Amino acid sequence: MQVYQTPQYFEVTFDYNPKIISDIKKIPGNRWMPPKKCWTLPLDQKTEVERLLLRYGKENTTAAIPEEVGVIAPMPELTVEIPLAATPFPYQKRGIAYNLQYKRVIVGDQPGLGKTLQAIGTAVGSQRKCILVVCPSSLKLNWQREFEKFAGWKSIILSDSVKNTWTTFHKVAGIRVFITNYESLKKYFVQAINKPKDVPLRLNHIEFKQSIEHFDMVIIDELHRLKDGSTQQSKFTMGITRGKEYVLGLTGTPVVNKPKDLVAQLHIIGRLADFGGYKYFMDRYCGGNGSGSSNLRELNYRLQTTCFYQRQKKEVLTELPDKMRQIVLCDISTNKEYQEALHDLSTYLSDYRQKTDEEVARSMRGEIMVKIGVCKNISARGKINDIIEHIDEIIGSGEKIGVFIHQKEIAQALKNHYPNALTITGADSQEDRQNAVDSFQNNPACNIILLSIKAAGVGLTLTAASRCAFVELPWHAADCDQCEDRFHRIGQKDSVQCAYFLGKDTIDEDIYEIIEKKRSIANAVMGATDNVQKEIIDRVMNSIFNKNEA
Repeated sequence: MQVYQTPQYFEVTFDYNPKIISDIKKIPGNRWMPPKKCWTLPLDQKTEVERLLLRYGKENTTAAIPEEVGVIAPMPELTVEIPLAATPFPYQKRGIAYNLQYKRVIVGDQPGLGKTLQAIGTAVGSQRKCILVVCPSSLKLNWQREFEKFAGWKSIILSDSVKNTWTTFHKVAGIRVFITNYESLKKYFVQAINKPKDVPLRLNHIEFKQSIEHFDMVIIDELHRLKDGSTQQSKFTMGITRGKEYVLGLTGTPVVNKPKDLVAQLHIIGRLADFGGYKYFMDRYCGGNGSGSSNLRELNYRLQTTCFYQRQKKEVLTELPDKMRQIVLCDISTNKEYQEALHDLSTYLSDYRQKTDEEVARSMRGEIMVKIGVCKNISARGKINDIIEHIDEIIGSGEKIGVFIHQKEIAQALKNHYPNALTITGADSQEDRQNAVDSFQNNPACNIILLSIKAAGVGLTLTAASRCAFVELPWHAADCDQCEDRFHRIGQKDSVQCAYFLGKDTIDEDIYEIIEKKRSIANAVMGATDNVQKEIIDRVMNSIFNKNEA
């Protein structure tokens, strides 16, 4: 079979075959042209023509059809009010409007542009009743926090204690949001796997629990992790999302290597059939064997008019503030060690609280600050895996990042993982520091710089990046601002996004709350002195003893 596209129609020629003739006659608008001894089919029947080629054509003839590329309309405007605690930026409102219109979507905005808020806005705007969030383990707490912050919706992170009873929380308590990580999908949602020996796992081998029918929306954060459709996690997600009205896949890097990366992701959001199915997608857009690429302009056109949008930071820069701060809560991996140190601190504070002589109490503060420092150290070590995930996401999207640390131990742990990372610490000479700055600013391959809060907090210009992260916290708001301003300086063309990694239920949250309070006090900004040490001790003391009394 051969197909030739004219300005008026497709011309289809082939050796006599009654099966082909039968299929052609089923296509609306078909005509037989005796002079040319060919069939003609309308241009608007392109999908049917492609199916004919898949069934009867020679290998890769699908890829030879001229590309279909049209005008991509602007993203829709949001015309309804959505009750959120924070007002989305205009581009986020357009993203929510797109999601509400197309329902099964890959949200591909660059990291830091607020895909989470757009997903939550879509859930609220579409009045979903039961939502499953699938995300990396390190982000579960943040999804829980963000749903409550922006929508006022309580959520449950799935655990063994609610493995078989979580549906009761939905039915009886009205909980709408349930959160789990990729690795736990089998535990909570798979009844059995009936796979014959010596065959690859297929979706029809998996028996899912009836509980997945409760969900009317599934949100998959970092969808690109499922680009390999042969893995168990991809298969589980495909089964859970099947038939759901709303499925949102969030990823700033949907295509990591080649168009084939999209196949499993499109399957998960229920859109692969819109692209002709697996074989057609491979032939048309992946060079036939999956290792290549073809007709990319058409693929881009069809994605954006069907189920995908992506904005770069530079496109929406005028809508962004100069600086944005994000809190990332972490379940620290050193929790047992932290609790032991906290108990030691609690014991010492009990003695401190009983003192009546102010001079004696003041003399104890130095020792208390040392013990608080021990707690900070343990919390910082427990956040390493989470910060590594964050760094990988940023550099994976082609951006640079600066990471603020305080202890040598934390710097070394990150340096061990990223041996090519630049450093500016107290151990570096002035010459080494300047070389690190120059490399970070001018060498595209240098995308990570580890920064001591003390050594790198002032005097440096690092505008090659618009992303920074704090693994550890200083004591003063002014120190945080100084660090942030290494990136937000004259010459910075982007909005700077600052992520603060805090150990959940640790001293980090107390310190950050004080820092935020200080930011809001005008006289502190003007340089007035304040007794931060005493305030931190009082804050930690109240936190510990209120918790114990409760």
